[in-house]
Amino acid sequence: MLFIGTSEHSIDPKARLAIPAKYRNQWDPNKDGTAWVVIPWPGGILRLYTESDFEKLAAAEHNTLTPSRGVADFEAGFFGFAERCEMDSAGRITLPKKHLEFTKLKGDVVVVGARNRLEVRDKASWLAEEPGRFALLGTLADQVTAQRTAAAAGQ
Repeated sequence: MLFIGTSEHSIDPKARLAIPAKYRNQWDPNKDGTAWVVIPWPGGILRLYTESDFEKLAAAEHNTLTPSRGVADFEAGFFGFAERCEMDSAGRITLPKKHLEFTKLKGDVVVVGARNRLEVRDKASWLAEEPGRFALLGTLADQVTAQRTAAAAGQ
């Protein structure tokens, strides 16, 4: 599923977040799975992947029985922090309390479409950084293109 746009929402006192209707309306349990995988991310962000996309992305990595120490540490942290969260009948997920403690998210948030995932961010911070983020968009696009070109050349 392609996630685009933003929505303003809130995390309620029971740690629930309503998944925006514009994303729920595209949801196909046969294709997307029946849950979200939620990962806390540095910078006060929660990343949400459809269950199906998360499994595909995880399987696409170079799996080995003997990963390097750095890879093993990353995988233990990344997959160890990942939690599966099912939507209730109202389209809400209950966010893990540990994730909310790590990210310090509460109250008003913005749900951001980020291609293959949703990101939950503090609303006030997002709105304050929005003009700067827009101003840097062209520069960031050039950097990503250069990195992809260099990676392709190195293969």
